[in-house]
Amino acid sequence: MRTSDGVPVDARHDPCTAARPPGGGGTAIVVAHGFTGSVDRPALRRAARVLARSAAVVTFSFRGHGRSGGRSTVGDREVLDVAAAVAWARELGYDRVVTVGFSMGGSVVLRHAALYEPGRGGSAQARTDAVASVSAPARWYYRGTAPMRRVHWLITRPAGRLVGRYGFRTRIHDRDWDPVPLSPVEAVPLIVPAVPLLVVHGDRDPYFPLDHPLALAEAAGGAAELWLERGMGHAENAADDALLGRIGHWLTAGPRDAWPMMEP
Repeated sequence: MRTSDGVPVDARHDPCTAARPPGGGGTAIVVAHGFTGSVDRPALRRAARVLARSAAVVTFSFRGHGRSGGRSTVGDREVLDVAAAVAWARELGYDRVVTVGFSMGGSVVLRHAALYEPGRGGSAQARTDAVASVSAPARWYYRGTAPMRRVHWLITRPAGRLVGRYGFRTRIHDRDWDPVPLSPVEAVPLIVPAVPLLVVHGDRDPYFPLDHPLALAEAAGGAAELWLERGMGHAENAADDALLGRIGHWLTAGPRDAWPMMEP
């Protein structure tokens, strides 16, 4: 798979393991991993297996991660990686393509959904039909927790980028954003109500506290669903099979069959 700016992206397609109805191309779920993840990491493979009970699944490694080319821009140019994965799923014959992202991937799928809506310049082939964002930040440059301060060291310091490259198989770009991309909380009003939106966050997330998902939900003006998950930590590593199954069902069956929100 290759992005519109020429970056080769390592991707994988897993057919749905449930019986598909005859006639029609069905649904594919494009899964966007978190920072330092990749298509072959155990947590992402487990997520793909669970989601494949609901629909076909396309997983990929973001630029600069795993066997993909390029360098990570930590949420900026990665929107092109999601667009390429969505377009590839449509080329495979799927009528409906939806996205789910975790942590950095959660912020990227929000930006992708906003930027690839009809009339905003994005390819119609690359648009999403629904989006779920899990453990995503609401805003950039957040350093309010110790794990996020470590992430910023990894991104901004030469020694940190060496650790990223050799310790996490993640090649990180050494230039600052210019311009600063649309933030997740700014993207949300551009998504709803045209595209169904689900925001999922754990109440024990050590990276981003609950003000992040609450800000995303508030930006939707009541047009998004918010699931605050009791006891859950951060991103794909903390999402258990039951939650992944619920997300897969929401993405394929739609908001009408969603589960109620947990009270904060």
